[in-house]
Amino acid sequence: MKYYIIAGEASGDLHASNLMREIKKLDPMANFRFWGGDLMAAVGGQMVGHYRDTAFMGVFEVVMNLSSIFKNIKKCKQDILKYHPDVVILVDYPGFNMRIARFAKSADFKVFYYIAPKIWAWNQGRVRKIKKYVDKVFTILPFETDFYAKHGVPVVYSGNPLLDALHNRNNKDETLERFKIRNGLDDRPIIAMLAGSRKEEIERLLPEMMTMVSLFPSFQFVIAGAPSFSHVNYERFIEDTPDVKVLFNETYSLLTHAYCSMVTSGTATLEAALLNCPQVVCYKMWGGEISSFIAKKIIIKVPYISLVNLIMNREVVKELFQGELNKKSLRKELDLLCNEDKYRAEMFQGYDELRSIMGDAGSSERTARLMWESLVN
Repeated sequence: MKYYIIAGEASGDLHASNLMREIKKLDPMANFRFWGGDLMAAVGGQMVGHYRDTAFMGVFEVVMNLSSIFKNIKKCKQDILKYHPDVVILVDYPGFNMRIARFAKSADFKVFYYIAPKIWAWNQGRVRKIKKYVDKVFTILPFETDFYAKHGVPVVYSGNPLLDALHNRNNKDETLERFKIRNGLDDRPIIAMLAGSRKEEIERLLPEMMTMVSLFPSFQFVIAGAPSFSHVNYERFIEDTPDVKVLFNETYSLLTHAYCSMVTSGTATLEAALLNCPQVVCYKMWGGEISSFIAKKIIIKVPYISLVNLIMNREVVKELFQGELNKKSLRKELDLLCNEDKYRAEMFQGYDELRSIMGDAGSSERTARLMWESLVN
């Protein structure tokens, strides 16, 4: 069969690549055409566009890049018509993918949505569009499955693909000592900095995180390099702190061995929790207090911004959002994570409960099988 897959971010590239591998086991003749990244390309097929050229964050960036966004949407639509797939599989990335869902359905293509739009968090009215334009939604969080089912959307929970990625990660059994030697790190405990996978996130969040380096001299700070960037993208942020290292393709190992972490809100918060790394969640959008007011009073419909707290339905990890993300607040939280054993123990207990809720690995295989069965039956 012919599969057209659209993933617009680094996490989508990871999970789509694992899904593609499982589809190939069921369908050895599978033909893939996709928008995604290097991990999907490694599986095989034809890449149409790379996510680093299509991902824009925040209202201001979207407005400034509207021309590019509409050009890519037009290109994608034309490419789908030319390729004529058996199914269009949309992976997260709702701003782009919802437009493609509407088009693909109107052109009479079957549409699956994997890692569904987080409309339970904002703009819940869009559930009607999901119901109209998507044949089946494959969710990765238990509570969102209930949300979609309540609104009559064909939905199935197939587990969370992060569990597969973590289970299959490289150097899973590596010791802390070996990790430090391999990456040229010293003997100090590690504080990990995950500043996001987009240029705009790194520019807003990394400078805030970097203010902590001089305040915790007994720790070494290590940046998890985003998959689509190189060391050059980080040089101006670390030029005055030469002992801060940037490690690429080591995020899971870094979280495994870090004493604690500062993590940008998103999938990485769940990764840190599942790898048992104490964290403070950071997020800041363009617009300062105006954006903060709009987000909290009008747009965001849930009480938390991190997946960890949303799944647990309580504050397991501290969230610093917009104006709350400042040097004073970040220092206070990092001091607790580094020095208060009771505080750390309570977070570890929350992580244990989270892992119990999330279940076991095997999500990619289950999702591929459910998709295959829907296509052949």
